[in-house]
Amino acid sequence: MSIPISTTVMEQLKAHGIIPVMRLASDELAWQAISGLEQAGFSTFEITLSIPGAVQLIAELSKNFRRLVGAGTVLSLEQAQACLEAGARYIVSPAIVAGLPQLCQEAGASCIMGGLTPSEVLTVAKEGASAIKVFPASSLGGASYLRALKSVFPELELVPTGGVNINNVADYFKAGAACVGVGGDLIDMQALLAGDLLAVTRHAQNYLDAFKQLS
Repeated sequence: MSIPISTTVMEQLKAHGIIPVMRLASDELAWQAISGLEQAGFSTFEITLSIPGAVQLIAELSKNFRRLVGAGTVLSLEQAQACLEAGARYIVSPAIVAGLPQLCQEAGASCIMGGLTPSEVLTVAKEGASAIKVFPASSLGGASYLRALKSVFPELELVPTGGVNINNVADYFKAGAACVGVGGDLIDMQALLAGDLLAVTRHAQNYLDAFKQLS
């Protein structure tokens, strides 16, 4: 998917709609999965710090300006700084990390910080985050819970993650999601481990097709 680079990072993410949350056992598997996803049309990737060598992977991926690379599962300012220096354009944390939005803003990056309850969502908004990661979204009711949050905070950018799959992804957008983070269900792991990147691509294309049908 080609997104104008003149728009803000958050606007680009909203245009992409679906953020692949890359959480794999090795950087080699991550590269293979990314290759399959790029063939499907994805060009943004959230590289979680649980991947061995994640910061170096971010640096390598960021060399291609067509990719919008982010860092996920960021739990400290030190981790965020390392990812930003490696080229991450957005930082995603499942929790509230004091000072993270300011650090990202100074680097020209977006900050998507975790907030699940209304009080947490308000705290994240006051911290100045670009968007709120509603995680784990499925645990509190999925799209219906997001709709309830959106009714209280209509002006906030909410990014549900956790339990988003091909059967409910459209429901999250209809409930008001700015974009969604999709983890394990986006990647056909059986096909990936078998080296069948064509099957990985076809599986991932279903998500982009579902998003396109909403516009």
